[in-house]
Amino acid sequence: MKLILAIINKEDATEVSKHLIKARFSVTKLATTGGFLMSGNITLIIGVEDEKVDEVVKIIGDHSQKRTEIVPSTATYGIGVTTAFPLEVTVGGATIFVLNVEDFIKV
Repeated sequence: MKLILAIINKEDATEVSKHLIKARFSVTKLATTGGFLMSGNITLIIGVEDEKVDEVVKIIGDHSQKRTEIVPSTATYGIGVTTAFPLEVTVGGATIFVLNVEDFIKV
């Protein structure tokens, strides 16, 4: 058995969850924050049999899209002058961890 932790952009969470549930996977959804943007993410927790890992990863990949966003950035010039300028960054997609599970107990 495997435990899949998938960190996805909050904008993709509903679509990814919907397709995982439609494929009959049980999903627990946690609101999380991370990365240097400190923006909202969703972490999905999914327990699956070993042979189902590829199917879950494909569903997540198919419905987690990368996109670009403009975020404010600041620069300091060392003489007490600070300026702000827009910075284009890529967000979205998914970060997926697949962990071995020793026991699965449901009470």
